[in-house]
Amino acid sequence: MQNNTYNPDVLSCLANLSNDEVFTPPALANQMLDMLPAELWSNPDAKFLDPCCKSGVFLREIAKRLIVGLEHKIPDLQERLNHIYKNQLFGIAITELTSLLARRSVYCSKKANSQYSICTDFNTECGNIVFERVQHTWENGRCKFCGASQSEYDRDDTLETHAYQFIHADEVFNMKFDVIIGNPPYQLSDGGAGASATPIFQLFVDQAIKLQPNFLTMIIPAKWYSGGKGLDKFRESMLTSKQLREIHDYKSASDCFGGVEIKGGVMYFLWDKSHKGQTIVHEHIGNNVVSSAQRRLLEQGLDVFIRHNQALPILKKVLNQHPEIAEGKSFAQMVSSRKPFGFPTNFTEFEQKTFENSVQIYANKKIGFISRTQISTHTEWVDKWKILTARANNIGTEAHDDNLNTIVAAPNTCCTETYLVIGGDNNLNEIQARHIESYLQTKFLRFLVSLRKTTQDAVSKVYSFVPMQDFNEPWDDSKLYKKYDLTADEIAFIESMIQPME
Repeated sequence: MQNNTYNPDVLSCLANLSNDEVFTPPALANQMLDMLPAELWSNPDAKFLDPCCKSGVFLREIAKRLIVGLEHKIPDLQERLNHIYKNQLFGIAITELTSLLARRSVYCSKKANSQYSICTDFNTECGNIVFERVQHTWENGRCKFCGASQSEYDRDDTLETHAYQFIHADEVFNMKFDVIIGNPPYQLSDGGAGASATPIFQLFVDQAIKLQPNFLTMIIPAKWYSGGKGLDKFRESMLTSKQLREIHDYKSASDCFGGVEIKGGVMYFLWDKSHKGQTIVHEHIGNNVVSSAQRRLLEQGLDVFIRHNQALPILKKVLNQHPEIAEGKSFAQMVSSRKPFGFPTNFTEFEQKTFENSVQIYANKKIGFISRTQISTHTEWVDKWKILTARANNIGTEAHDDNLNTIVAAPNTCCTETYLVIGGDNNLNEIQARHIESYLQTKFLRFLVSLRKTTQDAVSKVYSFVPMQDFNEPWDDSKLYKKYDLTADEIAFIESMIQPME
């Protein structure tokens, strides 16, 4: 009788603990391993480290390749297994729970020296997958190694400290590794309001590079391309590195991790110590590579990574007509900083009806009236024509709308932090304000915004690629496409990337 029972790989069925600590599917782990030189799998001296073990999938898949690749050099299967697991594969687990899970999937036993272990040479329960509870080192309320908040993570022995061993302790394995590979934790709550968090994935990358392996590959959030709290130094070091041989970019994290949303998407890379040239950039949508190009990661005059290969020639046409953008002179200068009139998003101390000497205030989906004396900053903007736009939008994210909603605000108005003010210092008249509004709603402008934006936060710097125009006249896409001499393919690319305004 034919057995039609389907037995899935258990590591492809694990539910993620959180969006911060995401399990790597076996198929994705193998895509990352495919970037490595094939000769590694037949090298009995090659050593591999996963410094952030969760399921053990990387070490397990490496073992499969080595078992096949070393067959001719070590014909006896048990001898070959013992050599691979004891001398070539090493891991540092991120929690005690994941250390047990990783050992179970790599050694086929949660105890490396048990009778059920695939390796018969270990004399310790942990084998080469170690876990040690490490404490943060507090200075002024923060960990000096990872920036964790003392109020959040100064915990007793019954709770995880999330002081990850690889970035808090001295070198765990005193040896040289040929390959470091992993999927590090992405962030830690920083004790701020709401879901405020500090990224830590970059610390794993930095620490791995310090160990100078021959190859390094990790999958991490892609928000470092252009933004992210505390990521400026990391972004500069990555974009100026000559060792990044290959990048695989996913705008939607769910294309890698089913059901997981990570703002800005994810990417994995191959860092090659011997590489000194340009980087091959692959763009993925679903299971397809939609574009591949060998190029510099940091184009002249830019300070961020342009993730779309097809966007570069369009941006270069804009920059050629507006060299002042490279000097910081762009539409971003018209956009206010956050909290333009001093009112937070949750401000509700306003009246529902107008009264003598009142000022209309645009709040979070509401309109009210306040006394002029309540306004603490930019009082000179109150009596001017201006444009208000939401401080958060989905342009450049994996969400399904690219709306840049605007309000042309007449004199005697202000707003809360829900909005940014555009043109407050420009002495606009109503006609000019409405022309700016038409410009803001073009696909051309929203496309340029998307090149600098990976999360919902739409602060002034995301407008840094947007050129100034003559706002004594209206603007639409056909006019802008003609002005910048865009080809039919370039126009089609913009149209495919940006949704119509709803």
